[in-house]
Amino acid sequence: MIEPLTRLPDGTIKQVNPITGTKVWTLPGRGARPSGLPGHHPLPIDPDDHDRHCAFCWGRMLETTPEIARLVHGDGRWDDLRGVLAEDLGRTDAQFRLIPNLFEILSYDYWHLAHGWEPTAESRARRTAYLSTPAGREHVTALARIRMRARGTAGAAVEPLAEHDLEREAVGLFAGNHQVVIARRHYVDDATDDSQLAGSGTLTPEEHCKYIEFTIRAMHDLYRDNECARYVSVFQNWLEPAGASFNHLHKQVVAIDELGAQKEREVERLRAEPDMFARWGAEYAATQGLVVARTEHAVAFAGVGHRYPALVVHVTDGEGCPWELTEDQVRGFSDLVHACHAATGVHIPSNEEWHHRPPSVDVPMPLRAVLKWRISTLAGFEGGTQIYVNTIDPWAVHDRAVAQLRQLAADGLISDRVEIV
Repeated sequence: MIEPLTRLPDGTIKQVNPITGTKVWTLPGRGARPSGLPGHHPLPIDPDDHDRHCAFCWGRMLETTPEIARLVHGDGRWDDLRGVLAEDLGRTDAQFRLIPNLFEILSYDYWHLAHGWEPTAESRARRTAYLSTPAGREHVTALARIRMRARGTAGAAVEPLAEHDLEREAVGLFAGNHQVVIARRHYVDDATDDSQLAGSGTLTPEEHCKYIEFTIRAMHDLYRDNECARYVSVFQNWLEPAGASFNHLHKQVVAIDELGAQKEREVERLRAEPDMFARWGAEYAATQGLVVARTEHAVAFAGVGHRYPALVVHVTDGEGCPWELTEDQVRGFSDLVHACHAATGVHIPSNEEWHHRPPSVDVPMPLRAVLKWRISTLAGFEGGTQIYVNTIDPWAVHDRAVAQLRQLAADGLISDRVEIV
């Protein structure tokens, strides 16, 4: 076992991720490079664009696919509404919406032709109901044309759209195995300029927990509804440099038909080393002074050996599938992920990646989230050597995060369940 952290005489820090083996170097002097600054001078928000800033905004819901579900908050309760028709989209205020991705990674045709997978009865019923209304049929027709044009399929401009083209496209629009969880806000409430984006850290702790719970339900449903799904990838790309199409808060939930090479290696290693995640996660971080914060059920620490500077959150007392966690365990996990985003700030591009135990795996794996700060650009050196150069070492990530968390706690902007280390 190579030592995960080695400091050389000149100040260079060499990292080796104890789980993945990824090698990272942090070189003296590069940590002073600026990060997290707005990319342009803030501009006033045009009131005429209210709730219409991008295709994920509330005022442009017909630019996205028909909803699978929405989460509505009112009178002290949260309600999960399913099967909302096109005519009814504006009748409730959706705090979070679940939709199929218009251009999914693995299409319905992929699942159908490769595995013989068919849409569920629930999906077919939702499609029939949605297409039965004039507004729903118009909505699906417009989206079908967009997909056909993107693929170069003939007939996209025909009026009216051929019935067989509409039916073909509609199947994928309702039976997608790549889904998106979209938050309501584009900017924070009462924002005055376009630098005041609404990110994960600007949600309240309660809102963020509902966001996490809603995402876990979507993940569970994909496993339930597609027996060919071996893994469901959950991730959040924040800002364009991190791969986001829109600077609007959203998570993606994607079913795939294999575990992937890294997950397969983890499973094999866990069979020989069942305490791998505890040993090389929070326990190792504690010995190195990298633990940032804790809750009763989770711990956050600066990650070692990630391609980008990272904060990592582990559930500490649950090793089953995410939907098998208790409400308190999910809340403990969510509060720390929320705090890490708040400490990161909305101007740093980031990827939030989830890692979990899928139903087909019989070894324990805790739910984990890695929040990567995309503040550098991979280039030829990394591609040629598979050694990644980070501008900030794990101790600097820890110190920055802790300083921010203390101020956020003093301002009452993170959960009081979070204990800052």
